[in-house]
Amino acid sequence: MQTKRTVFPNKLLPYLLIAPQIFVTVVFFLWPAGTAFWQSFLRQDAFGFKTTFVWFENYRRLFADPIYIDAFGHTLIFAILVTVLSTSIALLLAAAAMRVLRTSRIYSTLLIWPYAVAPAIAGILWWFMFNPSIGIVAYMLRAMGINWNHLINPDDAMILIVIAATWKQISYNFLFFLAALQSVPRSLQEAGAIDGAGPMKRFWTIVFPLISPTTFYLIVINIVYAMFDTFGIIHATTQGGPARATEILVYKVYFDGFIGLNLGSSAAQSVILMVIVVALTAVQFRFIERRVQY
Repeated sequence: MQTKRTVFPNKLLPYLLIAPQIFVTVVFFLWPAGTAFWQSFLRQDAFGFKTTFVWFENYRRLFADPIYIDAFGHTLIFAILVTVLSTSIALLLAAAAMRVLRTSRIYSTLLIWPYAVAPAIAGILWWFMFNPSIGIVAYMLRAMGINWNHLINPDDAMILIVIAATWKQISYNFLFFLAALQSVPRSLQEAGAIDGAGPMKRFWTIVFPLISPTTFYLIVINIVYAMFDTFGIIHATTQGGPARATEILVYKVYFDGFIGLNLGSSAAQSVILMVIVVALTAVQFRFIERRVQY
């Protein structure tokens, strides 16, 4: 059997076709990353008139700064909570959607809508609901004897941004889990039922192993989302407060670079954050992927 191959009569045509993507990659990814890497070895004076090459001094100062070390802890807690909650709730909702027959499309559409909300809007929405003065959720919590105030309580502030970030990401995870569940052959589940396996046992022994590639993909995506794409949510809700209790790494990059005007330190932080995400992704693909059943 012969394989059909596409032959370009013009040798320049393939390069012209990929030129727009290469341009976008270079301008919006490689060039900013290279600039940040170079900037991380520099230090400017307070007025920006003089730049000094300081080698790894910016990195040394960062790891000697207790505030930066605390930001590591905040990021770890935040990323784990958002990843676990968003994937677990999305899987539960997707499994529930598979059982809804007549209104499955309406049910799915309502669950997908939050993904269209911008991160800053999502943050403002939850900020209003949990606002200690005017928020309906804060009012109900006070009625139950819970004195909610994320403006002064660090734990309340962390809970608020976790809820907002999780709510924003559930829709994305739901789409993938729903598609994965729909691709599982019904005959396998029927065979398990004939063998006497209950619904929960069929799900964990038959369905879940078959959707493990999707689960693995979503774990990677959600960790990256929690570490990078939640800036708008944090900025709209807590702005890293109170007392920097919700200042994760990506927000500290902004705070030091744009508020503190310490461009060298901010660039070094962005490089470290990029290395962390690349390392986490590599570890996940190297070790966790072995347990994924394709």
